[in-house]
Amino acid sequence: MKAKVGVATVSGKAYFLIVNELKKQNMPFFSLMPGQPIPMEARVIITTEEERHLIGHDKVLVYNINSEASEIVCEAMKILRGKETYERAIIGIDPGEVFGVAIIADGNVIETANCFSIRETLDQVETTVKDFNPPSTIVTVKIGNGFPECRDNLLESLDRVLPSEVVLEVVSEAGTNRSMKTHRRGLRDIISAIRIAGRNGYLYPRRKTDESDA
Repeated sequence: MKAKVGVATVSGKAYFLIVNELKKQNMPFFSLMPGQPIPMEARVIITTEEERHLIGHDKVLVYNINSEASEIVCEAMKILRGKETYERAIIGIDPGEVFGVAIIADGNVIETANCFSIRETLDQVETTVKDFNPPSTIVTVKIGNGFPECRDNLLESLDRVLPSEVVLEVVSEAGTNRSMKTHRRGLRDIISAIRIAGRNGYLYPRRKTDESDA
């Protein structure tokens, strides 16, 4: 697949952060100097505020070095998919020693990750939810019911930090590891998270919602 995302900056720090996130998301990209001709196949160019005036393209994303690079990469994904916003997003989580995380937007898997603690998982989910900007996007977080202690700690933390519009569900993990041909632990956790995201569970009562209704 030809790269359709361009990174145009001479800022070493900005370039490193943007490219690192693009690689994490397996998004092909190309690099160019601000002011250079832009290839015809380019759909979006990422640059900095200081270099924006040097970019002659109709889809330019400006990266603020004090913000998360994942936010700008999420915006680039939306443009490539022809979407300004998503209608519905599901974050599936397979809890355990390694937390598999899968993010599905309007039926497409747009991001996956392995996290190695509740704190890291919480940060990943918080950042993702902010990118979707509920209630403009309906967001549901689905957590597998294995490893009860990890599950319950994560649910309590998510309930505390996420906006009240976000729905939390607990989903049965039965069969999510069935028929897996891979034995790689991290990949198995991600596949399980994708399967969890596709299942219906039972609602976890949000304290924030209860408190706002009181």
